[in-house]
Amino acid sequence: MDKIAKLNYAQAVILQKELCQKVILKPPPNFSPQLIAGADVSYSRKDSKIYAALVVLNLPDLTLLETKTIIGETTFPYIPGLLSFREAPLLIKAFRQLQIKPHVILVDGQGIAHPRRIGLASHLGVCLNISTIGCAKSRLIGSYQPVPPSKGSYSLLKEGEEVIGFVLRTKKGVKPIFVSPGHLMDFDTAYKILLLCLKGYRLPEPTRLAHIEANRVRAKFSSPPGLV
Repeated sequence: MDKIAKLNYAQAVILQKELCQKVILKPPPNFSPQLIAGADVSYSRKDSKIYAALVVLNLPDLTLLETKTIIGETTFPYIPGLLSFREAPLLIKAFRQLQIKPHVILVDGQGIAHPRRIGLASHLGVCLNISTIGCAKSRLIGSYQPVPPSKGSYSLLKEGEEVIGFVLRTKKGVKPIFVSPGHLMDFDTAYKILLLCLKGYRLPEPTRLAHIEANRVRAKFSSPPGLV
C-alpha cells in the first residue's frame, strides 16, 4: 500500500497499462466454480479511512460461508478511473486473510469496462490470479441500447464497435447493473454466474452482502463515541 500511495497520476496510468496487458478474457480450463466471493468497499471521498468487505458463498445455493471485514487508510486521491489504487490494496489484504478461498470474485466495480480496460475487478484478478467479474451500479464508459424489462435481459455495452460488457436487468422494475469480465473470465461465463447469484434484489447476492458488511463496519467505526 505504501508503494501505491506514492504513485502520481502519470505513474498510476502507466501501471494500469502494464496490468491491462496481463488480463486474460478466458476462464481457466474446466472452470466450474463452487465458491464465490463478493467484494465491496465503503468510504467518503474526503476521508482517508476505507472499509473493505469480502463474503464467501457456496454455489449454487448461495449459503454464506465466511465474512471478512478490514479497515485501512489510503493517501491515494479520489480520481475517477484510478479508484482501484484506493480500493484494491485493502481488498487484497482482506482476501489473504480468508480461511475459505473462492474460485471467483464478484466485485462492486468495473472489469474491462474502463477507459484503459483495467477497472477494480480486473486489477484484483491480475494481482490475485483469480477469476473476477465487475458488477457496477453505474456506467463508467460505453453506450448501450435500452434493456428489456424482464429479469435476465441484457444489452451489450460497447465503446465504438468493441464490446466491453453488458447491462443486465437483475429484477423487473429496477435499474440494471453494468457487468464486465475482470480477469480469467469471458462474457458468457460471467452472464451464467450472474444469473445464479440473483436472489430477488437489484444487486447479485455476493456483492449485496459485501455492500451491507462494508457499510455496517463503516457506520460502526466512523460514528461518534456513544452513538455506536
